[in-house]
Amino acid sequence: MQSKRIAVVTGAARGIGFACARRFAADGAQVVLGDVDGDHLDRAVDMLAAEGFEVRGCRTDVSARADVERLVGTALDAFGGIDIMLNNAGIAISKDILSITDEEYDQVLGVNLKGAFLGLQIAGKQMVEQGRGGVIINMSSINARLANPSIATYAISKGGMNQLTATGAVALARHGIRVVGVGPGTIATEMLKEGILTNDDQRRMILSRTPRGRLGDPSEVASVAAFLASDDASYMTGQTIYPDGGRMVLNYVVPVEEA
Repeated sequence: MQSKRIAVVTGAARGIGFACARRFAADGAQVVLGDVDGDHLDRAVDMLAAEGFEVRGCRTDVSARADVERLVGTALDAFGGIDIMLNNAGIAISKDILSITDEEYDQVLGVNLKGAFLGLQIAGKQMVEQGRGGVIINMSSINARLANPSIATYAISKGGMNQLTATGAVALARHGIRVVGVGPGTIATEMLKEGILTNDDQRRMILSRTPRGRLGDPSEVASVAAFLASDDASYMTGQTIYPDGGRMVLNYVVPVEEA
């Protein structure tokens, strides 16, 4: 990634978003971190600033247009533009599909899919105005392509995100803007530990469907995002890449050793 590019990352206070923000900064970018959790956001910004990186924070509810506009505006005010937009913010609800309420459906789709759409649209308009192209990265999931009824709304939102990536790539190609996606498998994030991986049976089930035999680390997803944001990926647009430990190519389960 070229030095002094300007990156905006949503859902950047923890987990994959924080790892991506740190990687972009380590690669020489000026980074604006957005997150709805103000306390964790402040800590994340302070941590990266203490490491010597040029960063700013902006409390952001990605489902609200005004918040996303303010987030992109922070990049303009602080650093003069935007070159990379990473739509990472996401939530998941584990619930039987027949019990999901309208409010729960709207909440998940509002953050995961509408939030990514707003990020693409608002950052895309700014990139077009700047006239120097750019990269928009959408954080998808293997659940965009694999049926997972236990987190139905999450899977539905990520399926829509893959179409947003493909459609956005075609629409923005003439402006020199690439739109690409990252679809992680099972990554050791706070969301996983708190919402899904809550007992040993669940851990064994997840590892039984992961040929690499371990959870992924957020830094491994950040490495893929860094590649997609770089000039090394200059001829890639519309694709979603899946760092998943082999999950999607597996059509059976593998043995799991006792911990």
